Amino acid sequence: MGMPVITSSTTTRTQAITDIIESVALQETALSHILNAEGEKIQKMVALEDVTPDVLLATNKSVESMVNAVSRLEMILHSKLSVFDGCLCKPAAVAPEQ
Repeated sequence: MGMPVITSSTTTRTQAITDIIESVALQETALSHILNAEGEKIQKMVALEDVTPDVLLATNKSVESMVNAVSRLEMILHSKLSVFDGCLCKPAAVAPEQ
C-alpha cells in the first residue's frame, strides 16, 4: 500500500468557509430536532395515567443525559465558528441589472 495522492482542490477560501458554516447550521438543525424529541418524550410520559414516579425520574435522567450531550456538541460547533471571528471574505460579485 503506497502513500495516498492528494490533489489540490479548486474550492475557493470563501466557498470553504461557506461550506463549514452551512455544515454547522445543518448540525444545529439536527440538534434542535433531538431536543424537540426529548421534550415530546417527557410530555408523553407525563400524560400516561399509570406512570410511576420512578419511571418519570428515569425518563428525566435520560433526557438530562441527552441535553448534556447536545450541550457538549454545541460547544464544539461554537468553537468551529469562532475560527472565523473577524474573518472578512470579499462579497461575491453581483451581476449588473439589465
